[in-house]
Amino acid sequence: MKTKFFLYARKSTEDEERQVMSIEAQLAELAEYAKREGLEVVEQFVESKSAKKPGREIFNRMIEKIKQSREPVGLLAWHPDRLARNSVDGGQIIYLIDIGKIASLRFPTFWFEPTPQGLFMLQVAFGQSKYYSDNLSENVKRGIRQKLRRGEYPSKAPLGYVNNPKTRNIEPDPIKSKIVAKAFEEFAQGKHTLKSLGERLSFWGVVSKTGKPLCKATIQRMLTNPIYIGVIVHNGETYEGKFEPIVSRATFEAVQKILKARAKPRKSRKRQNFPFVGLLRCGECGGAITAQFAKGNGGLYRYYRCTKKFGKCSQHYLREDLLVQQLKNLLQKVALCEDWAKKMLAKVDEWEREQAQSSQSFAQNLERKIKETEEKLDKLVNAFLDGIIEREIYIKKKDELIKQKTELLQKKSDFGRRGNNWIEPLRNWIKTAHHAEKLALSKDFYEIKIFAEKVGTNRLLLNKKIIFDFVRPFDLIPKYKEICERSRASARRSEQSNSSQNDKCRIWSGRRDSNPRPHAPKACTLNHLSYFP
Repeated sequence: MKTKFFLYARKSTEDEERQVMSIEAQLAELAEYAKREGLEVVEQFVESKSAKKPGREIFNRMIEKIKQSREPVGLLAWHPDRLARNSVDGGQIIYLIDIGKIASLRFPTFWFEPTPQGLFMLQVAFGQSKYYSDNLSENVKRGIRQKLRRGEYPSKAPLGYVNNPKTRNIEPDPIKSKIVAKAFEEFAQGKHTLKSLGERLSFWGVVSKTGKPLCKATIQRMLTNPIYIGVIVHNGETYEGKFEPIVSRATFEAVQKILKARAKPRKSRKRQNFPFVGLLRCGECGGAITAQFAKGNGGLYRYYRCTKKFGKCSQHYLREDLLVQQLKNLLQKVALCEDWAKKMLAKVDEWEREQAQSSQSFAQNLERKIKETEEKLDKLVNAFLDGIIEREIYIKKKDELIKQKTELLQKKSDFGRRGNNWIEPLRNWIKTAHHAEKLALSKDFYEIKIFAEKVGTNRLLLNKKIIFDFVRPFDLIPKYKEICERSRASARRSEQSNSSQNDKCRIWSGRRDSNPRPHAPKACTLNHLSYFP
């Protein structure tokens, strides 16, 4: 069956590929080549778009038709670089050849056969096309940098200038340059806003492409563009322009000052600094606790009080320094000292190492059991196929092994999800509790408020006293401290009792006891860290 061909012609409009034939020339040459070679062209695809990046609309439509075609088709183009200059589009074509959707590729300027050697040469051709495209981009950038070093404007001339093809630079437009200069002068004198200057330019004949006055954003860009004083700014870098400026530097600076002054935001009402607003609620009526300044003891103080939003409330004001002191005392209850924090973190590190060893052993044991079960299944299947065991026994034993393997896989999955995910939260909790000790000595009221919100719940202010419950696991620290305090008290009583007994012995014996009893520890240790998790 004769292969039908799609003809594809492309000419880039995004860069100057002057060495490439125009679309009309490509179509004429390809039509003559198809006639000479006896190729049947059933459809033509023509577009003007760069192939440097994927996303050509007509090319994608052609590829989609090839994919949906029931019979393999051929592609006819002037050269492989007309089809693709990027790895994605080139890869699509090679893949369609591999799966047989494209039966043939024909080029007047390039040989191709659907053989391993032909595919290799096609890949080389696509690679060369991509290299050319990348190299062209780099050459353009290098050319722009060189133009900037010479003081030449590298792109389309802005309003008030025109491009001079002979000098390859810009020069003032005889009419529009005077209009731009006049616009700068009037704006510098404070005669216009951005909108009124746009209307003024419209009166002078400078309008947008739609015939409307220039918008405020365009006017803003014009007034802030240093090109009008002979300076080029490109990619954040400044270059000296070798062309005639339109506006004097003094006028330009005056315009910038006016724009800066008008850009200042309006002054808003100054907010008072009340850091603990929103932290507490009234313990009597449930209203929010607000704050205000008030005089007292010869000075101006910040006070916190109930808003009394829900009616009568007998609660009184509380001065901020007293409120802060109460908060710090509460933070001290959940604070871990440096020594405790170090010992706890060391214990957590030890648990982490033990957990890692245990996890590795457990995982290896699971893998071994799963492997053993799979081996038993293989032996069972082989035994059944060889006719060694009957079908009923095979099915029963197979169900047992499958169930066993499923349970092992579930254990493995559960273990992978759980792992040691309790270690890091515990470590973070210890560090947070240690941070409470620093906050208790800090003057950062906003940080104290944030921490109090984190560790406390049901936060109330009642009879000038702050009341709240500690959330878990922070509520464990005060309990542990209480245990330690009882231990210390017991140790002190024991020490006092031993000392009294020793004094009596010295009175009767007249000498020091030759076998003194060991004293009780002065403070409890942190060997009970397991209490916290």
